[in-house]
Amino acid sequence: MRKLALVFGLILGFVTGSFGQNSLLSGQVIADGKPLPYATLLVKETGKGTVSDEEGRFILDLESPGQYLLQVSYLGKKALEQSIDVPSGGKEMTLNVNGVEALLDEVVVSGTLQEISRKDSPVPVEVYKSSFFQANRSPSLFESFQNINGVRPQVNCSICYTGDIQINGLEGPYTMILIDGMPLVSGLGTVYGLSGIPQSLIDRIEVVKGPASTLYGSEAVAGLINIITKRPENAPLVSADAMGTTWGELNLDLGIRSSFGEKVQSLTGINAFHYDNPIDNNGDGLTDLTLQERFSVFQKFQIQQRNGKTLSLAGRYIQEDRWGGQLNWTPADRGGDEVYGESIRTRRWELFGNYQLPVKEEINLQVSANGHKQDSYYGDMFYLADQRIGFGQLTWNKTLGKNQLLTGLAYRYTYYDDNTPATAESGGIGNNPSQIHLPGFFAQNEFKFKTNQSLLAGLRYDYNSVHGGIWSPRINYKLSSKDKSLIWRTSVGNGFRVANVFTEDHAALTGARQVVFEEDLDPERSWNVNTNLVKKIYTDQGNYFSWDASAFFTQFSNKIIPDYETNPNQIIYANLEGTSRSQGLSLSFDALWANGLKVLSGVTLMDVSFTENGVRERQLLTERFSGVWTIGYHFHPLELTIDYTGNVYGPMRLPLLGELDDRPEYSPWWSLQNIQVTKSFGKKWEVYGGVKNLLNYTPPANSIARAFDPFDRGVVFDDAGQAIPTPDNPNALTFDPSYMFAPNQGIRGFLGIRLTVN
Repeated sequence: MRKLALVFGLILGFVTGSFGQNSLLSGQVIADGKPLPYATLLVKETGKGTVSDEEGRFILDLESPGQYLLQVSYLGKKALEQSIDVPSGGKEMTLNVNGVEALLDEVVVSGTLQEISRKDSPVPVEVYKSSFFQANRSPSLFESFQNINGVRPQVNCSICYTGDIQINGLEGPYTMILIDGMPLVSGLGTVYGLSGIPQSLIDRIEVVKGPASTLYGSEAVAGLINIITKRPENAPLVSADAMGTTWGELNLDLGIRSSFGEKVQSLTGINAFHYDNPIDNNGDGLTDLTLQERFSVFQKFQIQQRNGKTLSLAGRYIQEDRWGGQLNWTPADRGGDEVYGESIRTRRWELFGNYQLPVKEEINLQVSANGHKQDSYYGDMFYLADQRIGFGQLTWNKTLGKNQLLTGLAYRYTYYDDNTPATAESGGIGNNPSQIHLPGFFAQNEFKFKTNQSLLAGLRYDYNSVHGGIWSPRINYKLSSKDKSLIWRTSVGNGFRVANVFTEDHAALTGARQVVFEEDLDPERSWNVNTNLVKKIYTDQGNYFSWDASAFFTQFSNKIIPDYETNPNQIIYANLEGTSRSQGLSLSFDALWANGLKVLSGVTLMDVSFTENGVRERQLLTERFSGVWTIGYHFHPLELTIDYTGNVYGPMRLPLLGELDDRPEYSPWWSLQNIQVTKSFGKKWEVYGGVKNLLNYTPPANSIARAFDPFDRGVVFDDAGQAIPTPDNPNALTFDPSYMFAPNQGIRGFLGIRLTVN
């Protein structure tokens, strides 16, 4: 059919060219820098059309000079509409058609540790370009994740405002955060690592849902988020983005590309954030948003070797001071017991690199190291911590016929010291920093069948110097239609995690609850089954539609669930003597129309529960329904884009302080919605602004129990340490900020300006 159409188009062009008035429009159609054959061209005013040849060339006789609207379309590409002024002598031009497929089906690395087309990957990987996050510009990546289906940024502390990222209802410590494939953000860094990354340097973010421990080891139980920075050669010469909000938040991102000779390229990024305006709109006497001063610098070098291999080296330094609490708190009150405040001072450095060995085989050496120091006070409770992590990994990638083999050796060293019982000597006297050695070996092989099928099997073995050996297998299967418009993937995998309560759960530090360990905590283990179906449709008009449906099931053993309910004055940690499950369904729908309209939406239904002693309970702070959406429209003549983004969450079970606590056990339905308008001025400047939290939704004012008495001076306790009812405290409450499910920050306007110099 394509050849017949080509012949017909060429004959049509020849005939009209012979008898017309020589107002010929000719040229070449280009897509992604290459000629695009068999593209359809249509002049809307006359209805005349043709088809480009094998070199992308075309000829159209418009019979008379004038201005015409030309449409160029191709299956799987975004249709181009362009106003063209054709003189009497004719015109020759080049038409560039943007590739929708290139936008939505790029190279991914997170699922298999090797570059592979997203369509060909046996592991489902979701890709989000930097433009996705620009539709709802936020000062930090943490807040930006709120519009990804099945992914939720959870604020864990309503005073210090720290949080983590949940995937499919599993708590933040089960999500591994990577930067350029390196596990830099973990332990202490999980809380703060998503702050201070200059967004102007981010190329894309890849999300894998489901265990990835076979390749990445501990912590990749719920999934992983890989933040991939730009390659220096692809980055703009200068990029800057400055924004502010009506609450007084100020954020600046700056990126600079430079070179040192022909073989060394550099990328520098700076992020600064400032907020010092105490606000208490809910009237509980405590700050609604933590005050912060943050500065981060990122430096990346890419060195081209003689044999074409590359060496990449990068580093990041971040320092942050934040505090929240009573409005009259000052630095002089830090650590005191008169005015309550939570003050956290963080200093963190990171180094990482990737070296392609100068040998014939594809062998990579990846190394990283980081140090994290935290000096903090939660009221008069002092928490001082020091964590250092070193990581090295050597991988060998080999193609053997239909087999794609990947093997690797890994080693991870973790040093952790603090002033809590976690690193105390037996009996609580003296100090004994934790030092964990974790050598490991992994291998995986992807076998590609003659048909559109592939089977990936992998196995990893780690030896933890404290807990011993841990095996992590996985199997992934992919089946696709011939044109890859329909893809089915299914996987079975195992995950594990070695927990550190004080680095991961801030409820263990904030408030007045006592931390109790009933036993030595064993590593958590999980098994996951995931099946995923993707259907894509491309129309002749250049429109694109995609449906992505998944079903997931995860079962834990040895799970560590903090117990807030046995004793309202304690948080009890122990391995679960039973099972914990996370199961559900998710559906995403993406649509891009050639006229500039886009719709990205998704819903997730899930049930997260645990069973112990035959009793099944729903897990705290986990919703059963969530939905997200991004609706955008680009007005081409005005170079103006409007984006409407939002999310909605169902009720979550919340931690109460005993049977007399009169606060609701479940949160209400709630939603955060935003609107943003972006105006381009040429190719360099953009101005954007809008409103966040349009509905002005905030949690109830009584979310923090006894916010007026943060040191529990008005609470009466019995001999067992339990709060008892009194006339002044009839509900037997203590100060506790763990009843937290949504941000306290209400409606606010924002305005920003963006500069890009290529």
